[in-house]
Amino acid sequence: MLVGAGTGLWVWQGLGSLSKPVVLAEPVLFNVPGGTAFSGVARQLETRGLIKKSLWVRIYGRLFPDQARIKAGEYEFTDGMTVEAMLGKMVAGDTKHWSVQFIEGWTFSDMRAALSATERLEGLTSEWSDAQIMEAVGAEGEHPEGRFFPDTYLFTSSESDLDLLRRSFQRMEGVLAEEWKEREEGLPYDNAYEALIMASIVERETGAPHERGQVAGVFVRRLEKGMRLQTDPTVIYGMGDKYKGKIGSRDLRAHTPYNTYRINGLPPTPIALPGREAIHASLHPEPGDTLYFVARGDGTHKFSRTLAEHQKAVRAFQLNRRSDYRSSPAPEVEEKE
Repeated sequence: MLVGAGTGLWVWQGLGSLSKPVVLAEPVLFNVPGGTAFSGVARQLETRGLIKKSLWVRIYGRLFPDQARIKAGEYEFTDGMTVEAMLGKMVAGDTKHWSVQFIEGWTFSDMRAALSATERLEGLTSEWSDAQIMEAVGAEGEHPEGRFFPDTYLFTSSESDLDLLRRSFQRMEGVLAEEWKEREEGLPYDNAYEALIMASIVERETGAPHERGQVAGVFVRRLEKGMRLQTDPTVIYGMGDKYKGKIGSRDLRAHTPYNTYRINGLPPTPIALPGREAIHASLHPEPGDTLYFVARGDGTHKFSRTLAEHQKAVRAFQLNRRSDYRSSPAPEVEEKE
């Protein structure tokens, strides 16, 4: 009887150790490979110094089988957690997540560079062509620019860059469909893709949220009147690697599919990743009669109704630039020689 009582007390004390806070100098990443048995997890907890004896974890698993159904993945354990809490986290599959951010106005090339630089993300597509990526996301033969939604995406160590690309592509498809469905009537777009092209231009033209509707309004009215868009970001996109921070008069005269000083209508593809606000603005342009705008130098723009007003604004804000001049809150892209 005494032996039985002593054994019970020993087991009770051993299991009780699993409910005591564990002291950790810094967070611990704990990886459970697929197919790992519960006993293997117990031994790994002991090897990592998170418990003194794996025996108590194995006994705990026998007594509470629901707490032994560990899911594979990488987990983060922090100071003060109990072993019971750690096991509960692994049973729930509450794996550690990292994040990568795609910024509004980035190009697809910028997006791919960010994916390549992201740690703990399998670079499955790092050597793929853009065409291979588009085929993999279900859009074979289509141009990638503007087709991925800019946002912050969480991922686990078991995911690849292709997983994020697929999520971003599908998110853009969903957002564009939602916004297109609620569009204003009478817009000069034949389809949602043309609206996406316009949204990318609006995104690149201003980082001031309150101006997006005004900028979209100017461009929509120019399309309706048969005027060329004459927007610098499209020229820059068409220049590609030739762009070194300035646009010269030769660049404005160059015949490229993206030089909206030379072509009529929209360029053939988007020029950047537009966010929802830019898409919404392009489908709900602000009404008015302005047809021109020029950067003030503080991140906003001066809008004009006539060419004479616009030329006056250009002289005021472009030819006599302040020392702290900037065309938008984003890095300047509109400077001309």
